[in-house]
Amino acid sequence: MIQRMQTLWLVLGAALSVAGTQLSFFSGNRLNATTQVKEWVEFTATQNTWVLMVNVAIAVAALVAIFLFKDRKRQLLITLLVVLLSLLSMGLYFNAKQGFAEANLDLGALLAFCQPLVLLLAARGIYRDEKLVKSADRLR
Repeated sequence: MIQRMQTLWLVLGAALSVAGTQLSFFSGNRLNATTQVKEWVEFTATQNTWVLMVNVAIAVAALVAIFLFKDRKRQLLITLLVVLLSLLSMGLYFNAKQGFAEANLDLGALLAFCQPLVLLLAARGIYRDEKLVKSADRLR
């Protein structure tokens, strides 16, 4: 299980998701509704319930997918669903960015962009394993 490369990619994807909840995705000026003054704010996943729930779901699903190594088809399906969730998470981040007058991307944005790529590498490894097992079964 640990020897497989996709396990490391899935662990890295889960770690990026957890780190993405703590690091700011972007920072910028937001207009305060009560005082009508611009204030500098860093946006993290903990400030938006939907973004936080999607990031936690990504981390949990990636870790669950690791332990489905005996059922590679289901593992591949869950990994591809996690890729879709990570793209949804990026969409939610950029949707939250619309509430800011000016915003600059931070380190959390880099992690969010790397996350789908890492998870796609895991899916590719799972697919290669499935192909290898099928070819070995034909030889038997």
